[in-house]
Amino acid sequence: MTDERYSRLAAEHLPGDVARRWTALLRPCVRLRRAVDGEPAVATLGGNPRLPAGIGWPEWPGHGPLSFIASVRCDELPREGLAEQFPQDGTLLFFSFDGRTDSDAFVSADDPDTWVGAQVLYVPENTPVFATPAPAHLEPFPRVDLTAETEQSAPDLWLPQTRRALLGDGREWPDHPRETPAELRPFLRAFGRLRTRTGHQIGGHAIPVQGPVEYEIAHGELGGTHAWGDQAHDQEAERWVLLAQFDSDGDAKMEWGDVGTLYWLIRPEDLAAHRFGQVRLTVQC
Repeated sequence: MTDERYSRLAAEHLPGDVARRWTALLRPCVRLRRAVDGEPAVATLGGNPRLPAGIGWPEWPGHGPLSFIASVRCDELPREGLAEQFPQDGTLLFFSFDGRTDSDAFVSADDPDTWVGAQVLYVPENTPVFATPAPAHLEPFPRVDLTAETEQSAPDLWLPQTRRALLGDGREWPDHPRETPAELRPFLRAFGRLRTRTGHQIGGHAIPVQGPVEYEIAHGELGGTHAWGDQAHDQEAERWVLLAQFDSDGDAKMEWGDVGTLYWLIRPEDLAAHRFGQVRLTVQC
């Protein structure tokens, strides 16, 4: 791990026992950015995918084809930034319905009928693949090659495991900043200054725009029957991890809502078994 920014933050601003609990939650991740000056390309945004023979272009029946978002070569990512369950080789292809062929349809984490509008295909290593043009009337996004860097990632402050680490068991997270315990205020201010960039990312903790993405997925999985923050909701949220996030990107002419981000989450057991049909998407902007 070459980046230890969050460990340093905790050591500087948190009491020793709290710092140990919070740093235990940190995860490595792979950050993706545009490749320049001959840097190795490990992933791409946009362009056209290379699909195996016999695999049709993903679509949302009744609404139209999905847009191709990104391709990620698993064996070219820095392994130290990935969870043990992440594929060691092969390629992940990300598709999402973006409303260009039906402006009234959108993918919602709360509506299972829409989940087919976001799909991740895993292409095993050595599978013959062919360049596949986008369907008619669906212009592909401009291709952008991405390179990778390994970083630390930190959980959102509103996740239950973060609240337990910072406050201990039995204490409620304050509803207003004025109610924040005095010993945590310097840390929270420094955390906010450090975590300002969403960007493209594989694995680790998501960097949300509007609160924990894990809660949005959990809410949908529970059928919307549990209030946000109750015990069942907390437990379900802790079952999901980030597979990838793709930010709005001017070079690729991608904009999700109002300069938002696509978040793809999966359960660790499904990741280990390569069950990418179990991936869920949520969008924040």
